[in-house]
Amino acid sequence: MNERLQKLMAQAGIGSRRHNEKLIAAGRVRVNGRVARLGDKADPARDEITVDGVHLDLQADQFIYIALNKPRHVLSSLEDEMGEERTTVRDLIDLRGHLYPVGRLDKPSEGLMLMTNDGDLAHKLTHPRFGHEKLYRVTVEGQPTPATLDQWRKGVMLDGRPTIPAKIEVIRQHREFTTLRITMREGRKRQIRRVATQLGHPVSHLLREAIGPLKLGDLQPGQWRYLIPAEVAELKGAARRGPVANKRAASPAQKPAPKPDRRPKPDRRPGSKPGGKPAGHRSDRRERPGQRPSGKRTRD
Repeated sequence: MNERLQKLMAQAGIGSRRHNEKLIAAGRVRVNGRVARLGDKADPARDEITVDGVHLDLQADQFIYIALNKPRHVLSSLEDEMGEERTTVRDLIDLRGHLYPVGRLDKPSEGLMLMTNDGDLAHKLTHPRFGHEKLYRVTVEGQPTPATLDQWRKGVMLDGRPTIPAKIEVIRQHREFTTLRITMREGRKRQIRRVATQLGHPVSHLLREAIGPLKLGDLQPGQWRYLIPAEVAELKGAARRGPVANKRAASPAQKPAPKPDRRPKPDRRPGSKPGGKPAGHRSDRRERPGQRPSGKRTRD
């Protein structure tokens, strides 16, 4: 059965689908000796697929699932794209083979990250259309007013479109800072930090506590552990539930004004007909040949 190359590569543990698309675009993937292109499909039962000259074997890798507490100032990517040899999350796990992060946290943030070579699960947990919940503990500067928090909950315009509604709970409030617990189904780049700054309360600390059913627990920064079978089953169960309808509930002020009804309105006067002409109109009284004269009907 033909499948898209990036999906087959993900199943083999090469990387996420987006990562694999970059490999294909770079010309590093071949099918039966021919350089593959984005959108190409292949059948692993009959086609030879190679990545950087290495044969793709869907049965070769055993899936690995790891929970990691990313420390601050560690990159959540596989390599430093700036070429400065900064520490990445992959450097923290002393295991061989393909292993990549599910989702990202920006450099100043810390907390839970899932590391795996199960590309299909990674895709379903990170793609926006599946809308899996993520829980964050966030400290912002100052004291956001109830009106500000309500605006954040409903959604804020970001990059020309509103954010999806989020759950926000105040944990602690101080004269100089406020600690919030934020649950959201969306993950645009630096979204929490950008929204908080836009609302006038920049983030001073951000910790991710959960990804779907997976919890950070008592992992210390830089520590990692294997997921137990029950946790893997919960993650796969959440992924199987499929996409959610992340439709933003527009507030009354944001709902588009109804278009005026320009159709002619029927006459609603008593005795009027559906066509708009009142009963007794002379056109109705016009007699046709052979037609019984109009007037009061009598019994035979």
